[in-house]
Amino acid sequence: MTETRRTFLKSTTLAGATLAAGCGTLGGAPSQSAAGMLRPMAAVRWAVIGVGARGSGHVETLLMLDGASVTAICDTHAPSLTRVVASAAKKSGHEPASYGADGNPNAWKHMLDRDDIDAVLIATPWELHTPMAVAAMQSGKHAFVEVPAALTIDECWDLVDTSEKTSRQCMMLENVNYGREELMLLNMVRRGLLGELLHGEASYIHDLRSQMFEVDHGTGSWRTPHYAHDQGNLYPTHGLGPVAHCMDVNRGDLFDHLVSMSTPARGRALFAKANFPADHKWNKFENWNCGDFSTSLIKLQSGRTIMVQWDETSPRPYTRHNYLQGTKGAFGGFPNRIALDVPVTELPATVRAKMKPDAKRSDSHSWSMDMKPWFEAFDHPMWKKVGELAAKHGGHGGMDFVMLWRAQQCLMKGKLLDQTVYDAAAWSAVTPLSRASVEQGSAPMKFPDFTRGKWRTTPPIAIEAE
Repeated sequence: MTETRRTFLKSTTLAGATLAAGCGTLGGAPSQSAAGMLRPMAAVRWAVIGVGARGSGHVETLLMLDGASVTAICDTHAPSLTRVVASAAKKSGHEPASYGADGNPNAWKHMLDRDDIDAVLIATPWELHTPMAVAAMQSGKHAFVEVPAALTIDECWDLVDTSEKTSRQCMMLENVNYGREELMLLNMVRRGLLGELLHGEASYIHDLRSQMFEVDHGTGSWRTPHYAHDQGNLYPTHGLGPVAHCMDVNRGDLFDHLVSMSTPARGRALFAKANFPADHKWNKFENWNCGDFSTSLIKLQSGRTIMVQWDETSPRPYTRHNYLQGTKGAFGGFPNRIALDVPVTELPATVRAKMKPDAKRSDSHSWSMDMKPWFEAFDHPMWKKVGELAAKHGGHGGMDFVMLWRAQQCLMKGKLLDQTVYDAAAWSAVTPLSRASVEQGSAPMKFPDFTRGKWRTTPPIAIEAE
């Protein structure tokens, strides 16, 4: 790390050590449990479980953050473990302890016995997310778990109950909430630009058939069987997370129920037949069960609606939709665009400068595609602070960097994370509820209230620079 970058990160980490005004605690009002959960930390000692493509990138980012160190790393794939431990030692001057090189599937449990770990980052196959996060919290560590955080409603409750019982935070690592466009949209919503929100659209549409070539190791080796055996929306949170934050879900509003339907399952079987021998294990499934395209409609307590779609199989360009409709206009993503019906006097100066001199009102019948004046007016303070560095050093356009930078900031200052265990549970619950709805003829499925009523008093996420 260069001295300039380290100096910059140190200044942003140590600034504003007191709790920001409006920052909530877990469940709303402070409690004895929350006080322990939100204890400020002089530094954060991290451990990482799973250092494949995703986890290895997280290790690199953590080593860039002032006040963060990587104490231990666990992975049962010895080549990955050796490579990442060596890289971490070279970059930090300290070699993390390593676990799992012998292939022991329980090595991570031994790692959690260490008393020099504050937070555990989990980037493993889906079915391990909840057991590992629960065990991490039970061992006194904060848990940071990749998406989805849970696969069943029982697992969602396990995360919530354990976090509350142990006074440890549990955050699902939904990186898309920290994208520049998503942060700007949240700022727009907070400042009332779109008026009262009525409807949102969120998706994860990404052709990932090529992962099927990862047969013995890699994401495709464990993810492919899910397409054969599961049903519903298997990966809902990338699109849903940012929309849920804009709609203050768990902070003034709540998911009430959903209905879901899926298309027939076709694409994976066709891909397997075209690219693998007839006797290959991908061609031995009796049936590919999970529909290629899933559509769910969520009704909120307020009456607002969200359409959530998922498709990792069909040949089409990537999109997350990222659409919000309000009483004053709409914002849509892929490509980014905005349309408003407001007096010109309500528009920021950077936007007015682009309009005709005699214009009295914005035009809601055509999209504005030039985002530069909107970014100039509504760029999130957090992105203004670290966005340039994030774009250079963070994955997915910088959102990965901002996510972990923000998590480090919150832990060191004793602040509640932006994405609480209640978010992890509610967003992940879409998967089992959508499956149940599809299997029961698109019947409505009720969301549990994982906050146990505290959503009514928990304040919205503050727009902060730290």
